[in-house]
Amino acid sequence: MNEERLAERFENDRARLLAVAYRLLRSASEAEDAVQETWLRLRRADTSDVENLSGWLTTVVGRVCLDMLRARRSRREEPSAPENEHASDAADPEREAVLTDSVGQAMLTVLQRLTPAERVAFVLHDVFGVSYEEIASIVERSPVATRKLASRGRQRVQGVTEDGEVEDAELQQFIIDAFFRAARDGDFQALLAVLDPDVALRGDETALRMGSRSGWLPSELRGAEAVARQFGGRADAAQLALINGVPGAVWAPAGTPRVAFGFTIRNGRIVEITLSADPGRLDRLNIKIVG
Repeated sequence: MNEERLAERFENDRARLLAVAYRLLRSASEAEDAVQETWLRLRRADTSDVENLSGWLTTVVGRVCLDMLRARRSRREEPSAPENEHASDAADPEREAVLTDSVGQAMLTVLQRLTPAERVAFVLHDVFGVSYEEIASIVERSPVATRKLASRGRQRVQGVTEDGEVEDAELQQFIIDAFFRAARDGDFQALLAVLDPDVALRGDETALRMGSRSGWLPSELRGAEAVARQFGGRADAAQLALINGVPGAVWAPAGTPRVAFGFTIRNGRIVEITLSADPGRLDRLNIKIVG
């Protein structure tokens, strides 16, 4: 195949390869580098016997990304936030969908906890439908071992460990902090990003009485948009806290807890927020303010 024809075939796959690389690396600039390296390897390779060039390219970009992830891990580096240089590229819906990933930083935090091989196996199989047999050649494991890698990655992303326990407190605290930062900034879209579409907001009787006096809290709210509107531009005084050892938050004027915020988090999103203001209950809680 002459180079002109090869370049044409490569360009047909570029958007998909970029999507794969971005999902693995969570950095638009590094994803571009990975795709460029894939092109260079294609130019140097003899592909005359390759029947499925798209599959071959996916394997190559996967290997390139795996090497980059391993190098990054050895340097203990990770992008601090997903880059969005191309997020407005509406001409490429696949790229736009990838670069506007709704879970954003929360998902990045989870992915950081995966080994490079787990990350590659999970993303390629669950997001792009690459077979375990194909992924096995990338991560240099057997298909059975590759399936286990993807399963471990999937469990972590879904918020559970191999023992079925809830994902670690650090991630929960991160999500709660992101929620309050978005609330204080009045960032409606950022609030929606950390709220489950069916999130519920509830308060005990004391919290409801406090809310009714200020006109702030109805008896119960459901749905991400309703909860986001309720908190948008508010919660300035809330502080992150450990409540009975579980990440949450409190409103504690003069250092005395008046309201405790409890959060239930699944799959990287908040599915329930409970407000507890009953003095007797607050007295029984072990509250440690952490932020």
